[in-house]
Parts: sequence; structure tokens; C-alpha cells
Amino acid sequence: MKFIVSSTYLLKQLQVLGGVINSSNTLPILDNFLFELKQSSLTVSASDLETTMSSKVDVESDSEGSIALPARLLLDTLKTFPEQPLTFVVEDNNTVEISSNHGKYALAYADGAEFPKAVALDNPSTTNLEGDILATAISKTIFAAGNDDLRPVMSGVFFQFSQDNLTFVATDAHKLVKYTREDVTADAVAEFIMPKKPLNLLKGILAGSEESVTIEYNDSNAKFTFNNSELVCRLIDGKYPNYEAVIPKENPNKLVIDRTQFLNSVRRVSIFSNKTTHQIRLKIAGAELNISAEDIDYSNKAEERLSCDYQGDDMQIGFNSRFLTEMINNLNADNVQLEMSLPNRAGILTPTDGLDEGEHVTMLVMPVMLNN
Repeated sequence: MKFIVSSTYLLKQLQVLGGVINSSNTLPILDNFLFELKQSSLTVSASDLETTMSSKVDVESDSEGSIALPARLLLDTLKTFPEQPLTFVVEDNNTVEISSNHGKYALAYADGAEFPKAVALDNPSTTNLEGDILATAISKTIFAAGNDDLRPVMSGVFFQFSQDNLTFVATDAHKLVKYTREDVTADAVAEFIMPKKPLNLLKGILAGSEESVTIEYNDSNAKFTFNNSELVCRLIDGKYPNYEAVIPKENPNKLVIDRTQFLNSVRRVSIFSNKTTHQIRLKIAGAELNISAEDIDYSNKAEERLSCDYQGDDMQIGFNSRFLTEMINNLNADNVQLEMSLPNRAGILTPTDGLDEGEHVTMLVMPVMLNN
């Protein structure tokens, strides 16, 4: 088995796949990349059993075979080469010899047959969408997903496909984000919960990409195919909570404010908030928003006044500043709208501009009790 490949091209592919490999694996074979060669097409795969990703790499070769090479060692070696062709030759003594312009490097390999195979999906449903749309949907929602092992369904992003739109939802019970695209639809109604790790990989690869991504899914697995790569992952098992029920429908109090000004103000004031509750207080009356925080234990307090556009009754409401900052930060708009009904009901944050046609973002933030 022998092939020739460009060093930087191979490195670029392997760095993406390297994101799949865990730092500590129960099965030693998972510390490797699987190289499967068929003439001039080399398929490289990485897996952590839950997620398997593979990419096709163009090489010069007329042989076939499959071997598993140590990922860390290979990546560390490739990073040091300037752009040049590298020749990989499988020797009889169970090593692979890599020849560069200046030297030779031998590394031990494992049998490719030991590497776990990616799951094949039985009669899956299929949806196609542009890579950048998927990457945007992930980055708009993933930050709101929970980290609680006791509630695994909330640690992923909920994909809801229908003939009218595609909806992506994430929540950790304190904050909730619902992102909808009406300009993209699916052939049939489907719902599944994607874990965070494969989503973060997809987000990194697909940002800004105009390539089409094919998503295939059944009850237990999903497969994403794009460019020369495919990613197969196990879905989170369970039923997603009824998120529509927690979104308040009647919100008579509406506040519209400059996003950057609001964000900076919340950030500054929150420095003075209590370090465990991160509580800030919004007091709205007329066209003025008063943002304040206090840490009684240290006698620290801060207060800022901002002008805003407000329709509704005067009110005071408390929020966790970390959740609020995270959400405002995730909206690409000049102005944002905060809709509220009562101080103990969730606030709804939406951008008033900066969205594409058919794109909708709704963010929900739970209030905290104010101790007056």
C-alpha cells in the first residue's frame, strides 16, 4: 500500500477530523485515524463510537488497503512540514514510512479492520439545505443548550422539520432559543435531538459555506453529507419538552433599545452584581431604562440610565446578567426588542432587524426574583 499526498492538504483534512477524537478513549483503536485506500481515493475516518466522521482525500496511488494510524503523532508531524508532497509506504515490519523532501519517518500502525464501522441508516428521511444556513442555525441555538447529565434531552439541539419550515430549539430551563427558517422546508415532518459535539464540528466546518448539505435521519441516527465528507452521529434518545407551552403569548410591555448600548451597559453593571446570583435589575418607566446591580456583601453597586422606546406599564424585573449578555451577544441586530408581561414571567428577546427573509429568532430568558 503506497500513496503520495500534499502535506498541507492532508493536514487540513485531518485537523477537522481530529475534533471527533476524545482526549481519553476506552478503546485504544479510537486514538487513530482510519486510512482506507482505493486507487487514487483515500478515505480518512475518525470516531468516538457516538460520532464518526470521514473525508475523501485525493492522492496519487494505484494500490488498496486499510490501516489505522496514531492521530496525535501524525498531526504533530504534519504541522511541522512546509507545503510538499509526502509519500506514505506500508512496510512489512508493521510500520508506515513517510518520506518528505528531507527525511523519512516511521510510525507503527494498527489493522484497519479493528476500527469500528460507521452506522448505516435504514430507510432514512432526507432534507437538503445550504451549509451556511445550518451553521447559522447551530450557532444561534447551541449556546442555550444545557450541560445537565440528568436531563440529556436538554443537552442537545432539537431539530423540528416540516413542509412549512425548519425549526431549531435549545434550552437549559433558564433560557430558550427558537430559530426558524421559512425559506427552507423538509419533505416530511420529523423531530430529533442532536448532541452538541457533532453540532460544534459542523458549525466550524460549514460556516460561510454555500455547499449543499444532505441530512439523513431516522429514529436513532443522523447523517450529514457535504463536499467530500460525511458525519454520522447517534441522536439523543428521549422526548423534548413542550417548549411552545413556556413561551408567553400575551406580552403588552415592549421595550426597543440599541443592542450594543444595552449589551455594554449590562456587561458593565453586572461586574458589580452578586457573584453567585449575577442578578441585575431593569427598571423601566417612560422612555428611560434604569439598569442596576448590587452586591450587598461587599457594598458594591452600580446603576446606569439608558434612553429607550417603551410601550407599557412601568415595571421592575430581574435577570441573571450572564444569560442576558449571552443572548444579546448572539443577536446580529442594531436594535433588539424585549417583550414582558409580568416580573415573574419570562421575557422574550427578538432582533428588530438584521434578519434574512424567512428567518426568525425568538429568545426567552427567565426572570430572577428581586428582593426589594
